[in-house]
Amino acid sequence: MSVRRLVVTADDFGAALAVNEAVERAHTQGILTAASLMVSGEAAQDAVARARRLPGLGVGLHVVLADGRPVLPPDQVPALVGPDGWFHPSMVRTAFAIALSPAARAQMRAEVAAQFAAFADTGLALDHVNAHKHFHLHPMIAAAIIAEGRRHGLPAIRMPAQAGTGMMEHWARLLGRQWRKGGVATNDNVAGLIQTGAFTADRMAAALAALPEGLTELYTHPATVDAYPGSAPGYRYRAELAALTDPGVIAALRASGVETGPFAQFAGRAR
Repeated sequence: MSVRRLVVTADDFGAALAVNEAVERAHTQGILTAASLMVSGEAAQDAVARARRLPGLGVGLHVVLADGRPVLPPDQVPALVGPDGWFHPSMVRTAFAIALSPAARAQMRAEVAAQFAAFADTGLALDHVNAHKHFHLHPMIAAAIIAEGRRHGLPAIRMPAQAGTGMMEHWARLLGRQWRKGGVATNDNVAGLIQTGAFTADRMAAALAALPEGLTELYTHPATVDAYPGSAPGYRYRAELAALTDPGVIAALRASGVETGPFAQFAGRAR
């Protein structure tokens, strides 16, 4: 008999009040079971306060090395940031710098450690880890995250592998096998990668109706507005919030018989 389990996550928790409000609403009124916290986000303190009153919400670390600002002072990570002190806008440039420069690698590891430390300072239990824009598909970034994560009792890391995404799926599954061999739990599949920014109710219901065997992470980007500082142009944040709380989606999940929860609930079975 096949066993299907599901973690429903929201990325960018702490990026803005609009995101935090959506996370709380999607958890209390919908199907959301976990959220990934940007510890250097503009609304990180508000996110932590909300998480403390939502004990059923699994909160993980959303490591940011692109499209955001570092936890460390910019002069401590000069290889990773631009003149404005934020991470360099080109992920390709940053990826090559980390791969080719020992100094950049050391700065990356220091920043990853600082973000884990900032999460630990919140007092929240660490449910999982992933990286903004899936930057942990860079093997050196993944290695740094896992090494630091072990010091903080890391239960699980996201494997962004969805059928139909070509080489990205194959690479993610290769890394996922390595992570499991190293004793770190991860999901078997992802739903929402192809639908990123437009995971509407009909698409979400269809994804729930076709969940494969194993542990699936259904990840989303909800917010109460479609534009806020740092938002991605064209993303339908409000539609994703509506999907997470849609009666039809809730009914589809219940009808599926899938066990749901945060990553920590399944980590021992996902290794």
